Amino acid sequence: MNMKENMTDATATRRAVIFGAGGAGLAVALTACGGNGDTGGSVASEPTATGPVAQVADIPEGGGKIFREQKVVITQPVQGEFKAFSAVCTHKHCLVGTVANGTINCPCHGSKFDIKDGSVKEGPAETPLPEQKINVTDGTISLT
Repeated sequence: MNMKENMTDATATRRAVIFGAGGAGLAVALTACGGNGDTGGSVASEPTATGPVAQVADIPEGGGKIFREQKVVITQPVQGEFKAFSAVCTHKHCLVGTVANGTINCPCHGSKFDIKDGSVKEGPAETPLPEQKINVTDGTISLT
């Protein structure tokens, strides 16, 4: 092998490594904005389920619980008062990730929504979480 062929092979290998690293970096950047459903980062559709979702005992007073499969979050702002909202963030349609300190929180870009009425407490979201209709009967919370 002559010197020119050796340099060409080294250059090609170096380019492959650089392009491979660039592609991996792009994949990481896209994943940060998109993620998968387990982390709350996926683009989600609106809730469509009906029927039983939870037991009253499942929902902490002053907090709430996210039901990922149904794409709904159920809250109990005060004892005995239950609310339900879409768990799909109105900013970029990620699934919300947590309910804490009186807010429903989206992990994608940091939006926070009030557990009482779904209103925006902190952006970048500008519109509230849509309220979902529920029925509470015999300790069971159902979407209607």
